Amino acid sequence: MTSDSAVRPGAGPGRLVARAAAAIAVLEHIPHSLIALLGRVSIATLFWNSGQTKVEGFAVDLLSGRIDIGWPRLADSTVALFRDEYRLPLVAPELAAYGAAMAEHLFPVMLLIGLGTRFAALALLVMTAVIQFLVYPEAWPVHGTWATILLYLAATGPGRLSLDQWIKGWATGRGHAGLGGQDWTG
Repeated sequence: MTSDSAVRPGAGPGRLVARAAAAIAVLEHIPHSLIALLGRVSIATLFWNSGQTKVEGFAVDLLSGRIDIGWPRLADSTVALFRDEYRLPLVAPELAAYGAAMAEHLFPVMLLIGLGTRFAALALLVMTAVIQFLVYPEAWPVHGTWATILLYLAATGPGRLSLDQWIKGWATGRGHAGLGGQDWTG
């Protein structure tokens, strides 16, 4: 008996390799700007949501429709969380609580709009390292995922749909070239 691939012309390992190569060629055309935008929105949402658990009087959750634009203040439980659970060395729990709440609101907004993207990503990467090594060392698979996204953004930039690109186009005298047809990776 002969195998089915031996009978059918064009079947077999050669065809499988050709299909795999075609699939890879399609994947290689996924634009950096799309990957960067997905990374920016995803990681910004993660840190923003964490920051929202640390404050009261100010809430913005576009998915649930909850918007409370008031003067933000630390939630009663936030300082206790830093004092009793996180226990960061060398930093007072009050200072760490305020710093984390501010960082988890400022840097995600910067990532979302693509302003100072590389620096915002680096700041959140430092925060991720602190969480990993000083607070939850057993959570390395999660923190590794965060670090991968943040390193990608720090290394490659925000993509075309960002204020960084608009500013770069303006600063180089190209007007709106940063948002136009040029695929800038900066």
